[in-house]
Amino acid sequence: MSEGFGPDFITVTDEDGNEFELEHLDTLEYNGQTYMAFFPAVPEGGAEEEEDEYGLIILKAITVDGEEQLSTLDSEEELEAVYQQFMETLFADEDGGEQ
Repeated sequence: MSEGFGPDFITVTDEDGNEFELEHLDTLEYNGQTYMAFFPAVPEGGAEEEEDEYGLIILKAITVDGEEQLSTLDSEEELEAVYQQFMETLFADEDGGEQ
């Protein structure tokens, strides 16, 4: 398959009903759990100052009532461990995968 179609975007809704568009960067498996990394999508003509407020967003795939959903991570420790895994993967890709 060709990856020439551009980035993948999803729309998520928070617990307050606010919708956010996210750009999917990567997916990884860690400790038997699937995690996905995103950057917030900045709308065309959007405020540049808002772009500086957001960084990498990591969500995990969970199954609720037979339906796959994305959820926040359970702890700072889990977030830090998964963040490090994504950073290693992303930087390995930048270096051409050489180790």
